[in-house]
Amino acid sequence: MRAVRPVEELRREALAASPPPQPDSLLAPDLVDLTTLDPAIRLEIRYATTNNFMGAALYTSARAFMQRPAAEALRRALERLRPYGYGLLIHDAYRPWYVTRMFWDATPDSQRTFVANPARGSRHNRGCAVDLSLYDLATGAPVRMPSGYDEFSPRAYVAYVGGTALQRWQRELLRWAMEAEGFVVNSTEWWHFDFRDWARYPVLNLRFEDLARL
Repeated sequence: MRAVRPVEELRREALAASPPPQPDSLLAPDLVDLTTLDPAIRLEIRYATTNNFMGAALYTSARAFMQRPAAEALRRALERLRPYGYGLLIHDAYRPWYVTRMFWDATPDSQRTFVANPARGSRHNRGCAVDLSLYDLATGAPVRMPSGYDEFSPRAYVAYVGGTALQRWQRELLRWAMEAEGFVVNSTEWWHFDFRDWARYPVLNLRFEDLARL
């Protein structure tokens, strides 16, 4: 899939827009850089490159942040995977709201089930969702899953029975480790996990250059 409108036009409109209003009762943000948690957490931030479904770099830097309780749960999930010889490969975590708005405006109506509605904001916007896969600690090579990351097809569903037995086992191993630490998988995206307390945090629109100054 490619954007139905020019990306720079979408970016200008999204940056000029405002996120949905937030109740005052939500927790204050406490975003943690995931690379500070453990060297076995590696980044491959697709939205900082052109290798994504939009075909354009949407982030100004390849960084990954989550709210502190979610980040600590992610580190514990890694500890469950380490004995099997796997590390975590992060494709996306905190996502500024304006990028979610860009995704929505760029996506054809027929495929909007795969993107979050900016009127509500996404769990990525709250710093409580992560897109990730596994890599082999011995070789550094990413594992092969039944589908590619951000593939808009039934192969991305967690119930998909195709692919090889090894690919399905690796998908289920990732799910087991994440769900054991309080994450919930998205049924149509094997790589997407939401932290259980996401509703306690506000939708954020901090850009990555803003986070670098914190």
